[in-house]
Amino acid sequence: MKFKRSLEDHFEGVGEDHFSSSEETPMRPDAFVLSDQEKIERIEQSVRDVMLTLGLDLDDDSLKGTPKRVAKMYVEEIFSGLHPDRKPKSSTFKNKYKYGEMLVEKNITVYSTCEHHMLPIVGKAHIAYISAGTVVGLSKMNRIVDYFAKRPQVQERMNIQIVRELQKVLGTKDVACVIDAKHLCVNSRGIRDVDSSTVTAEYGGRFKEEAIRKEFLEYINMDTTF
Repeated sequence: MKFKRSLEDHFEGVGEDHFSSSEETPMRPDAFVLSDQEKIERIEQSVRDVMLTLGLDLDDDSLKGTPKRVAKMYVEEIFSGLHPDRKPKSSTFKNKYKYGEMLVEKNITVYSTCEHHMLPIVGKAHIAYISAGTVVGLSKMNRIVDYFAKRPQVQERMNIQIVRELQKVLGTKDVACVIDAKHLCVNSRGIRDVDSSTVTAEYGGRFKEEAIRKEFLEYINMDTTF
């Protein structure tokens, strides 16, 4: 019993410290044995149990459909990025026009979920890369961000995963990503600091050079309101 209590204390502390155990999302080997429909059915029952434990009346017209709605939302929407089959296909093209400067895609909307308290993370991602001979469609960068955001996340890990995927797709280390996001586990509970946001960055290849990194950050700060 004492050992169990110490483990619970440890993981509660990990959550508060915003700690990430690895670059990969922690997944069990049997993560995809169940079909999506089987997962929905199991989650629906679990959500029902939580609501009943809280004392809610699931016979009420407003609440009776909530367990199924939440279960479908988890599997088909906000955690759909857990399944590798949903990874976006990222076709690349030869850089025929010999564009040699950095390309920046900024203000990409991020909707994710904090894995410590299962509350939303909402913000913007800014991505840049320098072509090594290939380019990728602009919308594919948005889709890659969305894919890694749609899973229980730690912002630092999400940042790294986005960069690693683009490095693989583009065949270059010269990729960077900055994320600025609000965490509702900070904004709506605990300290309840509604104004704070979290900024993380991952720089690869030439973006580790001060001048290149500075140029990227200047692009991010440009006023591009239309």
